[in-house]
Amino acid sequence: MSRTSFSAAAILVFRRDLLLAQRHWGQVAQPLVFFLMVTTLFPLALSPELAELRRIGPGILWVAALLASLLGLELLFRSDHVDGTLEQMLLAGQPLSLLALAKGVAHWTTCGLPLVLLSPFVATGLGVPFGAMATVMLSLALGTGILSALGAIGSALTLGLRRGSLLLGLLVLPLAMPALIFGARAVDLAIHGDSPRGPLLLLTAMLVLAVTLAPPAIAAALRISAE
Repeated sequence: MSRTSFSAAAILVFRRDLLLAQRHWGQVAQPLVFFLMVTTLFPLALSPELAELRRIGPGILWVAALLASLLGLELLFRSDHVDGTLEQMLLAGQPLSLLALAKGVAHWTTCGLPLVLLSPFVATGLGVPFGAMATVMLSLALGTGILSALGAIGSALTLGLRRGSLLLGLLVLPLAMPALIFGARAVDLAIHGDSPRGPLLLLTAMLVLAVTLAPPAIAAALRISAE
């Protein structure tokens, strides 16, 4: 088949996942509500002082965003496995890694991107200055992209398991720790007026590595799970 047919198949998978997310909007809203609730409860439980909120704000933002992104990962391939779509993908003659990449991008679009767009409003409540908002959004965009790639691997590996959500968290969160460290560091540097370029470049390199290596790993895990 031509390369155009590969691209067309990936676009169809991407559009299909977006349409399914639109129909099941409750699953899309759940991570956003969780993100908003966690970041709101921390100031109420700890301290309303602006200096204290700015000190702990980067960690709160990133921990809440990573945990919120995990909520929809278990269902990434589960519905395809149940209704037989996964078997059709395996037999379609298209590169499974490319189709997996399309599903990962769709997951980030429906889960990661809304978190990024919501983050400035949440960061304002944590005392983050306006000048650091661009760093907050960019770092979370990179970090949620990394988590979507890692989470897709975990979701494929735990496909069909009864307690897959627990195992998924145990698999993905340790791998996401470097992104959490560098992302929170970038936001902290921006809050204090320093350049966040170093941590952001590291996050970019991690995202490129994840997007490059994750699709073949996802394809292999899906083939194993489908057997």
